[in-house]
Amino acid sequence: MKPALIFEAFLGAAPRWYKLTVLLFLLLNPLALLSLGATVAGWLVLLEFIFILAMTLHCYPLQPGGLLALEAVLMGMTDAAHVYAEVVRGFPVILLLIFMLAAVYFMRDVLLATFTRLLLAVRSKALLALLFCGVTAVLSAFLDALTVLAVVIAVGAGFYWVYRGVADGATRAADAAPATDASVAASSTRDLETFRAFLRGLMMHAAVGTALGGVCTLVGEPQNLLVGERAGWDFAEFFLKVAPVSIPVLISGLALSLLLERLQWFGYGALLPDAAREALVAWSRNEAARRSAAQRWRLWVQGLAGLVMVAALAFHVAQIGLIGLLVLVLVTAFSGVIEEQRLGEAFRDALPFTALIVVFFAIVSLINVQNLFAPVMEHVLALEGRERLAMFYLANGALSSISDNVFVATLFIHEIERPFAAGALTREQFEALAIALNAGVNIPSIATPNGQAAFLFLLSSSLAPLIRLSYLRMVWMALPYFVVTTIVGLLAVLQLAG
Repeated sequence: MKPALIFEAFLGAAPRWYKLTVLLFLLLNPLALLSLGATVAGWLVLLEFIFILAMTLHCYPLQPGGLLALEAVLMGMTDAAHVYAEVVRGFPVILLLIFMLAAVYFMRDVLLATFTRLLLAVRSKALLALLFCGVTAVLSAFLDALTVLAVVIAVGAGFYWVYRGVADGATRAADAAPATDASVAASSTRDLETFRAFLRGLMMHAAVGTALGGVCTLVGEPQNLLVGERAGWDFAEFFLKVAPVSIPVLISGLALSLLLERLQWFGYGALLPDAAREALVAWSRNEAARRSAAQRWRLWVQGLAGLVMVAALAFHVAQIGLIGLLVLVLVTAFSGVIEEQRLGEAFRDALPFTALIVVFFAIVSLINVQNLFAPVMEHVLALEGRERLAMFYLANGALSSISDNVFVATLFIHEIERPFAAGALTREQFEALAIALNAGVNIPSIATPNGQAAFLFLLSSSLAPLIRLSYLRMVWMALPYFVVTTIVGLLAVLQLAG
């Protein structure tokens, strides 16, 4: 077998420099363990893993991260028993990812209808921005943020191709329409650019909304469930505990969406061209007229299933993942979706990230076995009151902006659990740190696409190149939200010290 062929197959389509970097990591780690000891080698593995998470756009981190975790086990820096123990502790999160995400998959039609009606019914761009941000925030507090954003992206992409058909002089665009502007009529070029800017703004407001709502509830983000489970909070208790931080952040974010549209700063403020509105309204009416009785019935089923889910979560009738399974059964049974293949499609999107979560737990196992964070946490916990909360919030916020939120939450919740169990922290101090952790991993992480899965999902979607949404443009458009909500979150966290 030729070495060139083996190298080409390794990590598939990842860039050559990335493959070489991962191979270098795998080579350096055993050498570091033998020459510098387990502590240095452990920190090296952790930093390498964070780098891999930060480079998600170049390669999905499951395979390179999994190789690092496997190597750590083979080097004896942790073992399969410790990894399994971490997975068992995080099992509620795994259930959430498997069943709740699958349930929401079958509720996309009612979400799609909601956002379509919203976009066409509201003429004020500032009000529309507020509603998109607010509605995605509310939905993301109860549903998976990626699914909510996937629906918004589907609406945006559908509308783009409808108007693109008009701009091309066709009656309606197909998915195979050209990605370049060569076919666009000269009279429509300016309107098309304005329409792109209009959609960019809405997509960013929606993406930020998923973060603003996701911080509020136990099911808003997977990392919330990690924090809530370890703190012993149910759905209602979690909401009330984090509300002194999450609600001011939510209000500030919603107010900022209005302000940005009014001032037309940071790429916001573009209006929907009249020609585009006319085309979209005509298309929407045609789609509504073609909707069959069976399709209307499915919308009712999905809406009622959503109400059942909200009620079950509010009253904590079961573990969150089991509630997801309940909703999955209800919405598919009464919609006639009983084929194994169609059910499998709902689980397909969630399972890669579920596997990645298990890799996270393997790295966390290494950190715990080697006590890597003990000196750092001793320094943080030696601080008093507001200074300790501020340091904790900013530290996990900074790490979350370049890494994965779930991974960071898993690391830090372990580090405050141990002193609490040992009596070094009171229950009140532990809860204040848990709230600061939840805020830190959810709010400052909107600084970059790497920090928010929803941002990364939008950036890697087929819509992003169509509306000219690049990495740097996303960072620029997220900047005001990052600055304002991070400061508001920090001020709110400081109040927890009394």
